[in-house]
Amino acid sequence: PEPKLMLVIRIRGIIGVSPKAKKVMQLFRLRQIHNATFVKLNEATRRMLRLIEPYVTYGPPTRATIEKLIYKRGFIKLNNQRIPLATNEVLQDSPLGKEFGIRCTADLVHELVTVGPNFKQANNALWPFKLGNPTDGFSTKTKLLHFMEGGETGDRGEEINKLVKRML
Repeated sequence: PEPKLMLVIRIRGIIGVSPKAKKVMQLFRLRQIHNATFVKLNEATRRMLRLIEPYVTYGPPTRATIEKLIYKRGFIKLNNQRIPLATNEVLQDSPLGKEFGIRCTADLVHELVTVGPNFKQANNALWPFKLGNPTDGFSTKTKLLHFMEGGETGDRGEEINKLVKRML
């Protein structure tokens, strides 16, 4: 089956990015290198991903990866502040808990994994994940090549999960 959800990680800086690609990355909230966000896959987003392929890498995340990201690097937007998802109270008091019934981190993970009806609200309330450099780094010679050519950018399928593990 086609994956519905993609995890997109920006792996190139901000210099020399074409305006169109820049705009797409802003829409995906990938304003900083090593930022990661979830993107729901449809025709439109697929085209957008194709546009920014040279600057990002992406793939379908497993449930375990989503959980790790949220438990370790999860921050939520509350009154324009970046609040860590340390306790479930944070979610209960947020609009997510009150309006959309996402009351705990498990609910949040479930909503993202299944790309449920409130996926948009859930994903939007999440601050983009700020990841670190991957342990053992990217391969310097080939970082800018497509993943298929032995580089790092573009669609890497299931391998995205290994990369995230190294970046958490």
